[in-house]
Amino acid sequence: MTETVLLALDTSTEFCSVALLAVANPPAGSSSGLSSGASSGSSSGSSSGSLIASADAYHEPRVWSRHESTGAVSSTRLLPAIRELFDEAGYALSACDAIAFGAGPGSFTGLRTATGVAQGLAFGLGCPVVPIGTLAACAESARRRDPSATRVLAALDARMDEVYWADYAWDDALQDWRAVRAAALDAPERIAAPDAPYTLAGNAAAAFGGRLAVAAGARVIDGEALPHALPIAFAALRAWRAGRAVPADQAAPEYVRDKVALTTAERLAAKAAQQMPDAAGEAVAASGRTRGKLGGQSEDRSNNQASGRPDNQPGGAQTSGRPGAQAHGQSSGDSGGDSNGDSSGHSSAQSSTQSSAPPNREPGERPQ
Repeated sequence: MTETVLLALDTSTEFCSVALLAVANPPAGSSSGLSSGASSGSSSGSSSGSLIASADAYHEPRVWSRHESTGAVSSTRLLPAIRELFDEAGYALSACDAIAFGAGPGSFTGLRTATGVAQGLAFGLGCPVVPIGTLAACAESARRRDPSATRVLAALDARMDEVYWADYAWDDALQDWRAVRAAALDAPERIAAPDAPYTLAGNAAAAFGGRLAVAAGARVIDGEALPHALPIAFAALRAWRAGRAVPADQAAPEYVRDKVALTTAERLAAKAAQQMPDAAGEAVAASGRTRGKLGGQSEDRSNNQASGRPDNQPGGAQTSGRPGAQAHGQSSGDSGGDSNGDSSGHSSAQSSTQSSAPPNREPGERPQ
């Protein structure tokens, strides 16, 4: 009895994900369809114990996996994890029939890592590669977690305030996914909802909240249906059996986005937009201070006019050439040295006395 051994890799996210799948080949003329449960070998990280099932033993893959959070250093963990899986499963690397990898979209560095490792191993082994889109992997994961998820809108946070997304429908006749809308990049508000009840897979709903309008129409939101080597392996097995593997020299990432980062002008514009609320608040505060100052000056003029004093001579603040507003501000105690020789600081009492009778001098006349 022959079998297919398939290795799957994914480093499109902050996880280093590796899976090894081994399945007996079905007898000639029998169906090779795969349904929803699995026979799992021993593994660490995140392995599956109920990912694939079938009506007979020929269709039950055995799987081993590693799924570890490695951040930006997945490249240092990928090859050791592959060796661990083959040792654990008891297979030699040369037993591998094909190598599947998460082609993207996702982290540019991560996509290049998975593509490069898959391509290098495939060249050395003389076997083909099977590129699987990471959004298709989300759809595959959602259906294996919930067999009723036959229409899946996969949406992943693409950073830079955008979303990677695609719309998939399960085709019973093909026993595979059909892309209703191929992988695209859009603002969260611009994603189009499917025309049938759908599951929303991926982390975009958690990342964008109410801005992701399609979340409100989803029958189920599966935030755990994310890129992972296990669903990539199952999707790749169907692709392998359907003849969709490609030579190693054709392995290539699917970036979808054609720019890595914002330009300097875009970053400055974004920073300016973020600062606008602060600038607007400061303008309102400054306007309030100006109105308060003008209101105080107007009140001084009204009081002076009522008492018959010139506008530049507020009560109790007789100055030697100082502006009236300054003298008025000092009338509470530190203006005594300038108020008709009264150094005791009792300018408020003097102001009260002067306000009851107009001074015997013309406007603008200096005090004696």
